[in-house]
Amino acid sequence: MIKSIRHTGVVVSDVDKSLHFYKDLLGFKVVKDNSEPSKFMDLILSLENTVVRTIKMEAPDGNLIELLHFKSHPKKPRNIDITELGCSHIALTIGNLEKEYERLLGDGVIFNASPETSPDNYAKVAFCRDPDGAWIELVEVL
Repeated sequence: MIKSIRHTGVVVSDVDKSLHFYKDLLGFKVVKDNSEPSKFMDLILSLENTVVRTIKMEAPDGNLIELLHFKSHPKKPRNIDITELGCSHIALTIGNLEKEYERLLGDGVIFNASPETSPDNYAKVAFCRDPDGAWIELVEVL
């Protein structure tokens, strides 16, 4: 039935902070930035008077994330527990994790722990949070 994963949606509270994180720090490229028609969004999301800006961003391998900024239905950022049900995190493959960890720390990105090597020595992994508290797993395949 499924052909591919189209994109991962990430609801954000501050577009500028989120663009800095996903574009400037992680390296996603903006490929589409627009305001979605209210009627259409109301119908597909079962909301009323929806005003939302959507920003599609592409990773170097072509995978997409979509930042959604709901101007009409704002929420406050919260630190989501990694064990909550539903989508818990986005995993990104990167090059040198130690180097990226230090660079991101220097820019104020919050990590829950320093990078660790998996027991099978396959990968080095660290989890950080985006500006709204969503978990991002950074993985360096060794």
